Amino acid sequence: RLANAVTPLWRLPYQEQLRVKYESQRKILQTLASRLEELGIDAQKPGGLCCPLQPVVPSPIINGYRNKSTFSVNRGPDGNPKTVGLYVGTGRERNIVCVKANHVENIPSKHKQVAQCYEEFICHSPLDSCILFHKGGHWRELVVRTTRCGHTMAVITFHPQQLGQEALATQKALLKEFFTSGPGAACALTSLYFQESTMTRCSHEQSPYQLLHGAPHIFEELLGLRFRISPDAFFQVNTAGAEVLYQAVGELCQAAGDTVLLDICCGTGTIGLSLAHQVSKVIGVEVVEKAIEDAEWNAAFNGISNCEFHSGKAEAVLPQLLASWEDARPLVAVVNPSRAGLHYRVVRAIRNCRAIRRLLYISCKPEGEAMRNFLELCCPPDPRKKLAGEPFAPVLAIPFDMFPHTVHCELVLLFTR
Repeated sequence: RLANAVTPLWRLPYQEQLRVKYESQRKILQTLASRLEELGIDAQKPGGLCCPLQPVVPSPIINGYRNKSTFSVNRGPDGNPKTVGLYVGTGRERNIVCVKANHVENIPSKHKQVAQCYEEFICHSPLDSCILFHKGGHWRELVVRTTRCGHTMAVITFHPQQLGQEALATQKALLKEFFTSGPGAACALTSLYFQESTMTRCSHEQSPYQLLHGAPHIFEELLGLRFRISPDAFFQVNTAGAEVLYQAVGELCQAAGDTVLLDICCGTGTIGLSLAHQVSKVIGVEVVEKAIEDAEWNAAFNGISNCEFHSGKAEAVLPQLLASWEDARPLVAVVNPSRAGLHYRVVRAIRNCRAIRRLLYISCKPEGEAMRNFLELCCPPDPRKKLAGEPFAPVLAIPFDMFPHTVHCELVLLFTR
């Protein structure tokens, strides 16, 4: 049940998985064409698509490709309330259980090893797991990040409830001892972090990540560059797949030597920095402050001097940045937002900046909020919405299989005007 929930295509041969994904992306582009027609835009191309769709680009690695896994702590099928794994079931049916992920094919063995050790630790702890916040308990989720450089970072989330500083210090010391000189030492962690959190999810600013052991960052090598990764920084979950994706993005940008590349939702700067050698300047925008610190370090370490990075919400930073844009150089935009898509103010700023003639939208969920963005980019000008700029048109779609065994794809949609 867990394999079917997390990796629903795991039983299919890989070529068949790619065929299934191609069909799903084709339907998304058909939907987009229909929605554009409703706006009075003639967008129907052969096959009822809004633009040509290329075959799905396969992942170089099919099994164990994830460089980041998030494990929950909850009641298992055997009743153990300290099971570390992934969820099966739904809240509505009240049949949620936490199942060990030992057999799940997209998770690497190192992640499974750390999860098993964490379970062993909390099972010997007198403190309960935190299943429901209001009912008490402390031990919560585990995030494991690994890199091809052989680095492993573990981040443990802990609900402090009413514990004092002395009791918290004791738990942190026990955790550190377990992973450095106890059974957990077999994991050979590069970094061990601890976060006290009373919320489901919270940022470093809301509740700082506390380094209990090792180095503050792990490092990854990608397209000949070295990248520093913080606990909460975004990094594509399939590193080998990301290399293929970024090389294609570089080609699709058609960036000449005088081009300025606008990298929106830039994370640790991977896209912009990997393309910096072929453009005159890179401008990155990212909401996670620590990720921007990583991006700036990455640029300096790799000897890249034509990049500038801005920390803040894209909807606050970008309109200011583009409103006064007077640079005569060609401006190409690459956007890689979360599943929530781009804020309307970001789309409006892009639309109203005449210098942007080419836009690459990278989406892991194009049928979701990204669809709203596609329509906002392509709709006729609307003075009521302060949307004065000339509309974009989709001209090419390329899906990348960043998530083998799942139904998801990373779709790169090229817009021009």
